[in-house]
Amino acid sequence: MKKILVYLGHPAHFYLYKNVIGNLQKKGNVIEILIKKKDILQDLLDNAGLPYHNILEEGRKDSKWGIMVGMLKRAIRLNKFCSTFNPDILTGTSVENSFIGKWRKVPVINVNEDDADVVPLYAKLSYPFATDILNPVVCNSGKWDAKAIKYASYQELAYLHPNHFTPDRKVVEQYFSTESPYFIIRFAKLKAHHDTGIKGISTEIAQRLIDILKPHGRIYITSERELEPQFEQYRIKINPLDMHHVMAFADLYIGDSQTMAAEAGVLGTPFVRFNDFVGRIGYLRELEDVYHLGCGVKTNEVERLYKVLEEIIGMPDRYKVFHERQQRMLSEKIDYAKFLTWFIEEYPDSARIMKENPDYQYRFK
Repeated sequence: MKKILVYLGHPAHFYLYKNVIGNLQKKGNVIEILIKKKDILQDLLDNAGLPYHNILEEGRKDSKWGIMVGMLKRAIRLNKFCSTFNPDILTGTSVENSFIGKWRKVPVINVNEDDADVVPLYAKLSYPFATDILNPVVCNSGKWDAKAIKYASYQELAYLHPNHFTPDRKVVEQYFSTESPYFIIRFAKLKAHHDTGIKGISTEIAQRLIDILKPHGRIYITSERELEPQFEQYRIKINPLDMHHVMAFADLYIGDSQTMAAEAGVLGTPFVRFNDFVGRIGYLRELEDVYHLGCGVKTNEVERLYKVLEEIIGMPDRYKVFHERQQRMLSEKIDYAKFLTWFIEEYPDSARIMKENPDYQYRFK
């Protein structure tokens, strides 16, 4: 039995860990969940009935100074929590875990799927102090590559692998009919420290996308940022826990966020990703260039964006083609929730096994 502290800093991390937490608890481990205020993270935990402690209820400002102050506050509060809980392992994606784990001599399992040069500040602050780093095989871990343990999967397959998720049409039909085509558009906030200088879907581009899609089906928008008044009519109003069912039956996803594009891809829903991270993130490049589950378009290629959109909409047998591509991808990947559960529960032996025999991971299909 282990005492495990799981620190969640983003809604995507709730999904990443939710099955892992359940698996570990069933095996008698004691889990404490810490979070910081971030978008719908609290709503997801509340809706799932998972208890947690929010160590930054007041949130933080998006300026560089605000990010630094927020990080300092979280580190101090995390350290205080650890002094009471006395965890055997810290895990999550936060920089603070690495600082406090090193300070308190507690092992830190850092999980991340973004390449080091895409999140350079995060990598420089967290990787040197983490005990072990888990990255996808296609992720460039920078100068910490030798330290990283690589797995053949994606974080999205910790919760959207068929072992854990079955799309349910009835869930979607609580909100609207699935009999006719519909499209999901996502607007990211793009305010994280690694988003500096990154552009996405502007108001003008959003309107053009709607004009292209509207003759072919209904449009639903989900947004981190404030929506312009003309787009409010398209806002999707559902329980956040039901979003993946909605995504699974959509005819197309288009957005400027990374995570939802990858989620669409592993679900077999065609995606179009429009931002300046295109070509820079290994796991998304693989989904796009190896498995052809979506397409990334840079923001200086606006006309190509419209062309790609029209090509996908006009593709014959689109559903069949993309689900065959999805099945190929799934056949080559492991169940990340099974793997991560084993890795945490059997740590540190699991780290030694993976370093000696990386193919051991293929037991977790």
